[in-house]
Amino acid sequence: MAITYLKKAGPRPVSEGSDIRDIVQIMLTNIEREGEDAVLRYAEQLDGWTGDIVLSGAERKAACARVPQDLKDDIQFAHANIRRFAQAQLATIGEFEIEVRPGLIAGQKQIPVSSAGCYVPGGRYSHIASALMTITTAKVAGVANITAVSPTRPEAGIPDAIVYAMDLSGADVILNLGGVQGIAAMAQGLFGAKPADILVGPGNSFVAEAKRLLFGKVGIDMFAGPTDSLVIADHTASAETVAWDLVSQAEHGVDSPVWLVCTDRALADEVMARLPRLCDSLPEPNAMAARTAWAERGEVILCDTREEAAQVSDSYGPEHLQVQAGDLDWWLGRLSTYGSLFLGAETTVSFGDKTSGPNHVLPTNGAARYTGGLSVHKFTKTVTYQRCTPQASHDLAVRTAKISRIEGMEGHARAAELRLLPTSS
Repeated sequence: MAITYLKKAGPRPVSEGSDIRDIVQIMLTNIEREGEDAVLRYAEQLDGWTGDIVLSGAERKAACARVPQDLKDDIQFAHANIRRFAQAQLATIGEFEIEVRPGLIAGQKQIPVSSAGCYVPGGRYSHIASALMTITTAKVAGVANITAVSPTRPEAGIPDAIVYAMDLSGADVILNLGGVQGIAAMAQGLFGAKPADILVGPGNSFVAEAKRLLFGKVGIDMFAGPTDSLVIADHTASAETVAWDLVSQAEHGVDSPVWLVCTDRALADEVMARLPRLCDSLPEPNAMAARTAWAERGEVILCDTREEAAQVSDSYGPEHLQVQAGDLDWWLGRLSTYGSLFLGAETTVSFGDKTSGPNHVLPTNGAARYTGGLSVHKFTKTVTYQRCTPQASHDLAVRTAKISRIEGMEGHARAAELRLLPTSS
């Protein structure tokens, strides 16, 4: 078995993480101290927004009315798929009660978090699908209070299509805010919103750092970095299709890695030959983003066997994993480390990003080793309870006291022994 790198990514640029962390920490501290005044100041300084922060019911209605009906139909199509998949996920989460031993009853309950803050990116691209993915999933999970934020555009606010997607998905409060100030406003419950128990949704490096710094005070979906994608292909794959699937994900940004793991040298060579031309065919600035991502972060890895290809893929733990190869059931059973899996040439990560149903908020930077993507599970707390009969309590007390004293925890032992049944004389 051999692994050959036909194209290797260059060294990662020097991290600006410490600078970003310092900036975000200062902003969060100012907002915690000054509240809404600091948020308003950052909204004007960073986004040029001086309008109302809370989108009123009338403004929501007007924004929705401005969305063309054909676009509404498309958004409704995606929303229905996302909601149906989330409902199927919810059905897999069970509650139960069991008699662990005679008289000892223990159980499990599922309780949705009370409030969620959903961040919808809106910088270079208007991420309609992110509004659908985050808010719909929270709604299906049973979250009672959902706040949504998205970056504004000067004099216009949040794009109408994003407002429509937020409204359709069930956002209770919509705030004209982006960036760190939007995250902080949701976490603190500013502008009449309920403080978020969990913050979810993708964003730029500043948004990701704000979520990281707030983690603990609130829950978050995951630590997210630049999106990444890996395609596994064999001799049956189309070079044009493989190349476009790589380009479409490189389009996300200059720091978005795309990887091809291939068992056929001729296919690999053809993909590498086609890919620069396809990048150039995109409009700017998409073309520049895709070209740079491919040139600096792209890799092509040639493997002798499909098992070797699977091992390479698992070692990368990609956010998106696409298989264009024969015997798809084998790959489904074998692959174990990915955010979301796309099987066959008939599907594409673009479907998952926008309309097909499974969530597109997924683990990056190899985090698929230990977590999956956003789901109803993220908005639901699995909690337990127990109760005992007197006899079961007696039996537990005897064992608990013994173990507690071995551990040196006398208080635990005495609390347990209070539950001992009186001995008969």
